[in-house]
Amino acid sequence: MTTVPNHIPLDGVELGLDTFGDKSVDLDGNPVSYGQVIRDVVEQGVLADSVGVDFFGVGEHHRDDFAISSPELVLAAIAARTERIHLGTAVTVLSSDEPVRVFERFATLDAISKGRGEIILGRGSFTESFPLYGLNLGDYERLFEEKLELLHELLKEGPVTWEGTLRAPMKNQEVYPKTDSGSIRAWVGVGGSPESVVRAARYGFPLTLAIIGGAPVRFAPYVDLFHRALAQQNMPDLPVAVHSPGFVADTDQEAADILWPHQKAMFDRIGRERGWGPMTREHFEAEIASGAQHTGSPETVARKIADTVRTLGIQRFDLKYSAGTIPHEHLMHAIELYGTVVIPRVRELLAEDPIAATA
Repeated sequence: MTTVPNHIPLDGVELGLDTFGDKSVDLDGNPVSYGQVIRDVVEQGVLADSVGVDFFGVGEHHRDDFAISSPELVLAAIAARTERIHLGTAVTVLSSDEPVRVFERFATLDAISKGRGEIILGRGSFTESFPLYGLNLGDYERLFEEKLELLHELLKEGPVTWEGTLRAPMKNQEVYPKTDSGSIRAWVGVGGSPESVVRAARYGFPLTLAIIGGAPVRFAPYVDLFHRALAQQNMPDLPVAVHSPGFVADTDQEAADILWPHQKAMFDRIGRERGWGPMTREHFEAEIASGAQHTGSPETVARKIADTVRTLGIQRFDLKYSAGTIPHEHLMHAIELYGTVVIPRVRELLAEDPIAATA
């Protein structure tokens, strides 16, 4: 099996789950507290481990519709109760964080999980953390570029000498704790900017593409660009992952009917902030039929995931299984179906067409 420095096989496919810790309701429609949402996410991560999911990702947000602002603490709680699942962020908002602290927190997670911790680094799709931490949005691009450069040096786990324009320089400084293996699995998350794809390749980070709308095939040029950018720098090939929304229930109709009101409420709320129009059921159904939504029965979801893997030649697919206020009980059932039915079926489908996992 061919491997790369971040310990990810290039000739296999990992199948994971992501959640943002969306503020949810119970089965009677009553709001659930932030604390209960966080406890529920821990239970969801433990279940994902027990049913054979490869990766469990937790997002970082700083707004009232999401409960998790410190994903590493949640991941550590899951790590203490699991044995095999990889645990990471989706994403760590590096632009508004301190790279030294990011390294320290993930090195600690690495110890608790016995090497199962991961970082997906990104700029995030929301900007609330910038004023919260006293940062200037005018420095948006420069903050991410400089902090990514510094974290790249820190991840080598040796003495760091670095200088930028937005924080004090480092001169031959060590950062602790060191990890047992000498490395932390790290990716860069990208929403569709060619410049961001090339940046990930320049620093030698595997790529995670967030495909949240439209047909996944639209992102094939970004996968090709990433591999070409690596080749032009004479760097070894690296994996590509996809993060996309979806939901699993016993039947296609049940999955759509459960997801629809929660998806619409979330989409419309964000749309009011960003100038989008309200989501229609027609648009929702179109996203399920031919867009980014991997939603339906286990067979339907498995076939769509396999198609996405084949189309893009990726090495990991992470289903963002939570959306808005879906109750915990529905999410737990979706995780159980994903691990026990969807994942084995995806592997069967890809075994029938091995081109999928070797692009």
